[in-house]
Amino acid sequence: MKYVLIIMLFAMSGFVHAIEWSELSDEQRGVLQNFESDWQSIPLEQRTKLALGASRWAGMDATARADVQKRFADFQALEPSKRRELMGRWQKFQDLTPRQQLRMRDTLRRFRNLPEARQRALRQQFRSMNAKERAKALQRMQRRAQQQRLQRNRVDRRP
Repeated sequence: MKYVLIIMLFAMSGFVHAIEWSELSDEQRGVLQNFESDWQSIPLEQRTKLALGASRWAGMDATARADVQKRFADFQALEPSKRRELMGRWQKFQDLTPRQQLRMRDTLRRFRNLPEARQRALRQQFRSMNAKERAKALQRMQRRAQQQRLQRNRVDRRP
């Protein structure tokens, strides 16, 4: 029993490993230079997120960086209540399973590929629905998506 506990603690220590400033790449340190003096006081989870974000930032080209900066500025310009609402939506999305997130991204991609007039019509149609109608529409969409998945599976299984 003692050995099992030691092994478990040793295995878990990898998950608890604190990201030290010196362990960051030069690119990450460059992006995060404003955090250097406070790095040790930042919680581990936040340090991990910052390090991952710095890696993504360092790998972006100028166009992608400009896009991110614009979206962040737009977010900062929102009313605090709207920002809280968006953060709540983001948290709900993060709580979805990876498969559900993929389906949501795919649905958004298909929506964005629709003609602008069709997008406007769908938005207006959605806004005009009450909560009960929206729930029914969501159920219809889920049934339709399930039928399409079943159809694709049948086609994939054909010899």
